[in-house]
Amino acid sequence: MTESSRLPTLFVPHGGGPCFFIKPEDIPPGVPKDLWHPMENYLRGLDEAVGRRPKAAVVISAHWMTPHPTIGNAARHPLYYDYYGFPPYTYALSYPAPGAPAVAARVAELLGQAGIKSDMDNQRGIDHGVFVPLMLIYPDAGVPIVPLSLRQDMDPAAHIAIGAALQKLRDEDVLIIATGMSFHNMRALRNPDAGGDSRLFDDWLGHAVESPNAADRNRALAHWHAAPGARFAHPEEEHLLPLMVAAGAAGADRGHRNFAEPLGQIAMSGFIFQ
Repeated sequence: MTESSRLPTLFVPHGGGPCFFIKPEDIPPGVPKDLWHPMENYLRGLDEAVGRRPKAAVVISAHWMTPHPTIGNAARHPLYYDYYGFPPYTYALSYPAPGAPAVAARVAELLGQAGIKSDMDNQRGIDHGVFVPLMLIYPDAGVPIVPLSLRQDMDPAAHIAIGAALQKLRDEDVLIIATGMSFHNMRALRNPDAGGDSRLFDDWLGHAVESPNAADRNRALAHWHAAPGARFAHPEEEHLLPLMVAAGAAGADRGHRNFAEPLGQIAMSGFIFQ
């Protein structure tokens, strides 16, 4: 596969729980019924934006953290409904995408070559940070999935290194998808006056990701906590860390913001590296 045909890497917002699949009549009073529509439309358009179907997708979710990077190597993944208080039918969502044990083994091999210890797990299944956005990106469940965890220590530089170790997958027709949220302060999401503060970090993040120099980009992301509004946007960083993996896997490829629609008043972004 040529350099020009390698797959991109993605950092995508995965929404709130099963938000895209809640019936209009079950949306709480005061919440706009179209709140999630722009994000839903963005996710539905990613198959076309990538340009071709990959043979598999390695998906890094904000909702799985382990001591070492852990790779889901099951041939079939049960769904892990790790959200609470939603309508009963959202716990019956189905996404029967197969696993890809051979790709999981390749992930472990590449991590090992980079000196990164990893573990395997064929029991946990895929959490909503994986199956909810994938139900929109690949609604036919036709792309095999390999879930990959974050490290519990939440070291941004270590996650950039994990991504860098996996860069060769892009030349092997494997798509790397990191799912989280560029802004994840749940209390602020309910504050109509938080929009301006959210844009401080969103502006910085876009500038950092879109740096023409990959070393500068990765250096900035490794020190994200020093950015304007960083801890307002992310009191805890687990929803930002998948971005570090996507950036590391990008190598020298430049990042571009490909989603920039507010969630209510809150600035929200998604990125593609290619």
